Amino acid sequence: MTESVAAAPPATRASSQAVIRIEGLCKSFDGRLVLDRVNLEVGRGSIVSVIGQSGGGKTTLMRCVNLLERPDRGTVEVAGETVHQGGRMVCRDLPRLRRTVGMVFQRFHLFPHLTAVENVVLAQRKAGVPEAQALERAVALLRRVGVAHRALAQPEQLSGGEQQRVAIARALALRPEVLLFDEPTSSLDPEATREVLSVMRELAADGMTMLLVTHELPFAREVSDHVVFVDGGRIVEEGRPEDVLDTPAEARTREFLASYGNAS
Repeated sequence: MTESVAAAPPATRASSQAVIRIEGLCKSFDGRLVLDRVNLEVGRGSIVSVIGQSGGGKTTLMRCVNLLERPDRGTVEVAGETVHQGGRMVCRDLPRLRRTVGMVFQRFHLFPHLTAVENVVLAQRKAGVPEAQALERAVALLRRVGVAHRALAQPEQLSGGEQQRVAIARALALRPEVLLFDEPTSSLDPEATREVLSVMRELAADGMTMLLVTHELPFAREVSDHVVFVDGGRIVEEGRPEDVLDTPAEARTREFLASYGNAS
């Protein structure tokens, strides 16, 4: 069995239909403004990379999409449905929202007492998928991300790269319309980083809609349709990867990219 995701329309990978639409999004923590009137759209089949310094609001922006963080103000729409508006959550089915919007966390978040395959099966069972079907899909997805041979291993027996690939398989198991990636390689060594980025390249080639927070700028340039630079809780600049990363219009973007180059 070969596991796949829905391919994008043949004419173009990204379509004009927005799977995620954010307008006027604001979020504060302990009186500190973390997101300030953010507007963002992610079109179906597109890949949007969010870059910027640590503490600039990137992860908070992503967590507001599936309401792991509740915005203070603004509108969030997912797959044509308003889930938050005017400081009020209007989503009545959070589990369904989080099946629509899969998330791959920075620190894997696998259940330590379960094997790799059991981690991928569990979410499906909670969603009502029959056990045999859930197991078949879990094995197929582990094969797809290259860790089927580690299906019976527990997380502590897996390398960081293997754990992250299991986490990707788990996110794919519920057939999400969009995947969120929060710095998926930040805690990995270079070899594991290459393994995880390889899986993400395959997802991109298959047309999976993705919104990712990343510090891997060469990868963002390679796979993204749209790059967003966030600083101080605001979107400073956004556009095509070659425009934002190679010829940025804003001085703050140029400063950030220069510091990235110096750090690397």
